This record gives sequence, C-alpha cells and structure tokens, in this order.
Amino acid sequence: MATYLRGALIAFTPTALIPLPNIIVFQYNPETMTHTWTQQPVSPTGGQAKGNPLAVTGLPGEAFGFTLAMDSNDSIADGKKVSGTLAKVSGVATRLAALEMLIRPAATKGGTLVGTVTAGLAGLGKKKEPAAEVPANRLPVVLFVWGPGRVVPVRVTTLTITERLYDPLLNPTHAEAQLGLQVLTGADVTGIGGGPLAAVANAADVYTDSLREVLALANLANATESVIGMVPH
Repeated sequence: MATYLRGALIAFTPTALIPLPNIIVFQYNPETMTHTWTQQPVSPTGGQAKGNPLAVTGLPGEAFGFTLAMDSNDSIADGKKVSGTLAKVSGVATRLAALEMLIRPAATKGGTLVGTVTAGLAGLGKKKEPAAEVPANRLPVVLFVWGPGRVVPVRVTTLTITERLYDPLLNPTHAEAQLGLQVLTGADVTGIGGGPLAAVANAADVYTDSLREVLALANLANATESVIGMVPH
C-alpha cells in the first residue's frame, strides 16, 4: 500500500530565543490546487513614449489557492490518543482555530495594530517631522510545504471557512477551508528584517527557486527529444 506525504503549513511565532513552529498538517490533501503567476507591470523608461515591452519592475507574483477538508469522525476513528480526544471534545474547532491564527497579526505587548511613530524635535526652532504610520504588529512567517520539491514562504491572504455539521455542543465536526496564499518574493523576505524569522523564509525561498531552475534545465532533455521527433526519418 502506497504511503502519501501530506501537505502542511508551518507558522513561526517570534519568541525571545528562537521562533517556535506551529505545524498544521493537512488532514486530507486537497484534490486540486490553483497556482497563479501574475506578471509585474512594464518598467518605465525615463519618459519615453514607448519603452521595452519586455522590461518589468521585478519578479512575477505567485499565489496558491486550494480547499482543505476536515472531519472529526475520521480523527476519532484513527485511534490516536491526542487528536482523537481533541476531536471528541471540540470537533474540528482546534484545526480551524490554527488556520485562523495564520491570518491574524501577532500581538505585541502594549501595541496596537497600527502605531504612529513621530520623530522628536532636533532642537529649539526646528520644524517637527511629519508622523509616519508603521505596523506595530505583523503576520507570522508561514511556510507552505507541499512535498520536498515545494517549500515556499507565504502570506495567507484569504480564508473562507464553511462549517457543515455540528456535535450536541455546536462544535463543528465537518468543515472546509478555502485558503489563498501569496508567495513572498526575495524582496518581500528582505523586508521582514533580520533575525531567525527572515533566515527561515530566505532559506525556503532560495531552496525552491534553485530547485525550479534545476528542473527547468532538466526539461531540456524533453525539448531535445521533441526536436528529434520533428525531424523526418
């Protein structure tokens, strides 16, 4: 009997020492997935009426979309002590809560979602600098893991949950979650700042990009065979 890997979302929460991973393993792999690429706009060319149509401002945007199914009855039937007990007590509520945390910003002590930073006076008679809004909180760093060939840093952009069945305490026992993931580019990863969180995201970005380039080179073998097949014998 074949054993299949299961996809996962790994969220890293910042702590005082090292980031703590919260691993959300898919109960069932989605049967279908959309993988969307969006090209960046054409780069401006110094006021010229018409520039190079192939010049762009950066790497293309990349996004994934899929639906996850969850069923507490299967968790109970599996006979696993921890997951089975949680399923009996709360249905799939714990799985849903873990997904919901991916789209909520991590709270900082004494902070609000958007803080205002104002530069102080440089001295008497100096003009006060304008206020600049900066995010006081930020979303967790999330890795989308779909087998060894695809590990990418992402930001969860959309989450739509459909609850279908409930237990006597109205805990959902069956649900579906539609997720939209935006892949972070190298520039996005740089914007995270330094520290272990940025290092984790950068390592995943470099790994997947390098593997994609290797696979593209390997496809030259297919192209060669196709060209040979076009030549009349």
